[in-house]
Amino acid sequence: MNQFFVQLYRYGLVGVVVNLILYCAYWLITYLGIEPKKAMTVIYLSGVLIGFAGHRKWTFVHKGALLGSGARFFVAHMFGYLINYSILLTFVDMLGYSHQWIQAAAILVVAGFLFVAFRYFVFSGRE
Repeated sequence: MNQFFVQLYRYGLVGVVVNLILYCAYWLITYLGIEPKKAMTVIYLSGVLIGFAGHRKWTFVHKGALLGSGARFFVAHMFGYLINYSILLTFVDMLGYSHQWIQAAAILVVAGFLFVAFRYFVFSGRE
């Protein structure tokens, strides 16, 4: 099977499991009264830590320098976080949509961005 599709499948599998767990935590945290953008920040940081190990070892089977890929992973996630935050700010705070459904959509948008960033920037094999 083509390496791209293997990586996409593995990325999706890791992403679905991690994001399903974290999305349930997001709902719980917001239910307990934490503001949606603050809840997303806590959940996002948790996902970054869990995701690095899974994507480096299994999704992209990266054998390059840990420090270099870790720094690029952090940069990619900074942009992912800003995308997620901007979506919540725009659609929840400015347009008044329900944060639960907007966050669910934001997860998909950020996931697409991150797959491209991980494949071509973070774990590209160049060190």
